[in-house]
Amino acid sequence: MWNNFLISLEIMAKGMGGIFAAILILVLFVWLMGKIGGGREQKN
Repeated sequence: MWNNFLISLEIMAKGMGGIFAAILILVLFVWLMGKIGGGREQKN
């Protein structure tokens, strides 16, 4: 039983890591798009 619990914790940790990485990539992408697109709009 204890072994199954540890395995499930490991799977959950991997899932959380994947979600965190996806959010981080999205935030970076949006920030870059805002910096590239927003900079041009402010100058005009």
